[in-house]
Amino acid sequence: MIDIQKFSAIRIFTLGGYDVTAGQLVFIPLVIICGYLLLNWLVRRITKQMHHRGMDVNLVQVVRRAIYIVGLVVLCISLLEMLNVPLSAFAFISGAVAIGIGFGAQNIINNFISGWILIWERPISINDFIETGGVSGTVEEINTRSTKIRRVDGVHLLVPNSKLIEETVTNWTLEDKLFRCTVRVGVAYGSDVDKVRSLLEKAVVDHALILSEPPPQIIFEDFGDSSLVFDAYFWVYSVGDKSAREIRSEIRFTVNRLFANNGIAIAFPQTDIHVDGTLRLQVPGAAS
Repeated sequence: MIDIQKFSAIRIFTLGGYDVTAGQLVFIPLVIICGYLLLNWLVRRITKQMHHRGMDVNLVQVVRRAIYIVGLVVLCISLLEMLNVPLSAFAFISGAVAIGIGFGAQNIINNFISGWILIWERPISINDFIETGGVSGTVEEINTRSTKIRRVDGVHLLVPNSKLIEETVTNWTLEDKLFRCTVRVGVAYGSDVDKVRSLLEKAVVDHALILSEPPPQIIFEDFGDSSLVFDAYFWVYSVGDKSAREIRSEIRFTVNRLFANNGIAIAFPQTDIHVDGTLRLQVPGAAS
């Protein structure tokens, strides 16, 4: 029968002048697994309680990350204590680690620090609708290395946190979720512009999702090449460009129906040709 006590005392290798035994090598993985499971359970329980209390999702994210970092640090220190290895044993590799971090982990550290800046300063928050580098969508997660953004077409993108700090970011919902939308329409020359304005106002005001304050505006924008150009400006409460696009589409359907019922022609590109002098047309088979 194997003597467990003697087996656990067998020296396997030496780390920094300190012996590591077989018992420690068997016990350490169990501690790692149990510690990791306990940490996950603790994080889930705390974040669940915070969500139930209606706390801000960004604060929940900060607490969640802080618990993970503190828990991992405590777990690592505990493992070193179990191995009887003091932190001073790693002093001899500190220089090499510093060089490795300096050259090989610049981007990782940059993104990590940028992630904390995003969380604490909150130039963007979870559920914000942002646009940066030609990408637009809703922020779903702000993680250690990157931020997860969901585009209006459902595609998820991972944007490095440093990009959100260094580049220009348009945050459509930084202060509120109000969007100003524009619908442009061109009508044929000769149309009754007063009737056009009243019909556009009706299409906008009658829509249930368009806000009365700030009030909608109908602007006679320009005398175009082939049309009289009108712009309808209005405000909506929206969570993203998808909702705003749907509202603009509904307004266009309404405008098209109202114009058709009231004899207003929507203009289309056309070209008038004026000929100076006499134009002769020759028809095949006709007498000269």
